[in-house]
Amino acid sequence: EINMICSNVHIELSPGDAGLYDRYVIQDVIKEMASNKALTSGTIATKKDGSEPNTGAEFKVVVLNEVDRLSKQAQASLRRTMEKYTSSCRLILCCANQSKVIEPVRSRCLGIRVAAPSHDDICGVLKLVSRKEQFALPDELAINIARESGRNIRRAILMLEACKVQQNILTADQPVQKTDWELYISQLAMDCAREQSPQKLLAAREKLYELLINCIPADVILKTLALELMKNLDDSLKHEVIEWAAFYEHRLCQGSKDIFHLEAFIAKFMAIYKRYLNNLFG
Repeated sequence: EINMICSNVHIELSPGDAGLYDRYVIQDVIKEMASNKALTSGTIATKKDGSEPNTGAEFKVVVLNEVDRLSKQAQASLRRTMEKYTSSCRLILCCANQSKVIEPVRSRCLGIRVAAPSHDDICGVLKLVSRKEQFALPDELAINIARESGRNIRRAILMLEACKVQQNILTADQPVQKTDWELYISQLAMDCAREQSPQKLLAAREKLYELLINCIPADVILKTLALELMKNLDDSLKHEVIEWAAFYEHRLCQGSKDIFHLEAFIAKFMAIYKRYLNNLFG
């Protein structure tokens, strides 16, 4: 099942939510919407001299979110759909990482970069939410939430909600609550740094599966895990760990089985850290 937001002028959906079946969503759902009659008859403008009005062009507007999460097969199907129904359908593709979209799709689109909101913008949104919900939000706490959110408004609002649940009256020195999956990855990073063994690697695989089952994107897992591992590393190792993190992130974009590349990164980190400890202590 795919959740769609519809109006008389557009349809918005996220084909990536279908997982392995995203190609069929592109082929069937979007093709059906594009081949049928338009949702709107266009705009009707009346001439000043009172003559017959002009009817605008008839086409559908389909908004696709998280296009970078689509498989290569789905993106190829999207390219063919764009070519076939370009006269009756206009597609707006939204993505966070343009490099994950295949070149044939990118070449058929006009790229518009929308920058992430600044910390001041996020603080303004949090203040607006607090006024509507009728509770006081200290400026210091709003700034801390904006910094911890990674310039993500949705995440900032969820953090504000977590702080409100944790403490009814918000204070300036209140700690910002992290999400459960972030704490889970922090624990995984601690386990990897504490012991490097096949048993720990097998336990890490189970935790990675748990994160993937709960719909945490693989690239987010890899990035968060790399940052957590860097916190307690010696400076001489940080460059090598980041290099391998970038290597396996690139592999994630090319491959189809995320667990292989995530587990390979953890195995590589264990090998690097074990070698460092052996050289340090003999």
